[in-house]
Amino acid sequence: MPPPAPVVLEVAVNGATPRSVNPHVPLTPAEVADTMLACVARGASIVHDHHEAMFVADGVHPVEPYLEAWAPVLAAYPDVLAYPTMAAGARGIPIERRWAHVEELARRGTGGLSLVDPGSVNVGLTSDGVVPDAAAPGPYANSYADTEHMFARCAVHGTGPSISIFDPSFLRTALTLHRHGRVPPGAIVKLYFGGELEFGLPPTATALEAYLEMLEPSGLPWSVAVLGGDVVACGLAETAVRRGGHLRVGLEDFAGPSTPTNTELVEGAVALLADLGRRPATPAEARAVLGVPRRG
Repeated sequence: MPPPAPVVLEVAVNGATPRSVNPHVPLTPAEVADTMLACVARGASIVHDHHEAMFVADGVHPVEPYLEAWAPVLAAYPDVLAYPTMAAGARGIPIERRWAHVEELARRGTGGLSLVDPGSVNVGLTSDGVVPDAAAPGPYANSYADTEHMFARCAVHGTGPSISIFDPSFLRTALTLHRHGRVPPGAIVKLYFGGELEFGLPPTATALEAYLEMLEPSGLPWSVAVLGGDVVACGLAETAVRRGGHLRVGLEDFAGPSTPTNTELVEGAVALLADLGRRPATPAEARAVLGVPRRG
């Protein structure tokens, strides 16, 4: 019997998490690079970071901080998969502007993945009933035309779409476009469950099965994350791995009474995999799992 396939492990190193919540959040390009290097050494094969706030009024993210942070990581691990964020608060800003830095990074062949958010969602409400000022005025909005643009530009540049699923409608959109040949190769579906962030589905086995009922006929690889929670401690990570999925951890997502580092969260995921008789994929193996060509 062949050994079980390796598990693709992503680390989202910062996001909108402030240092007032966790002092270990890396913010500068040098800090991000050091964190990513440590996490890849411990088993991460996908790395994700935000060099600007989630809510940016003009929708513009410069490429330079990403390039500065990723350069030493790609020098040490040429096959690592990296991708940036996109402005959430840029309401009314054309997708060509909001996604311009993603396209430029793809054009330069740096990351291997490109962000695709195939829908609109109200996100920001927390379990204590608080909505951040930046999230209150309106939803994070991506039209069908925006979604088609992102997928089409991934195809042009040969990057795998990192498809964010905030609720079931996002997945239905992505799967419909996939059935019609408009999702390019290299895609991974990121199933985001709401923990202390009250959106979408909760991180339960029943909720995961609902997603998998829709997803499994496509054959697309998928991973799980809990935004505002702990994907390992809540048990969703184990359930997902047993069902053939992959994992995302990191300080962008984590919420709890402790203040771990990104490396500690990666180590916790790797320890879970070991307990299940599994191991994390190397960057080259992750590219093979997703169908993203190796850098050449």
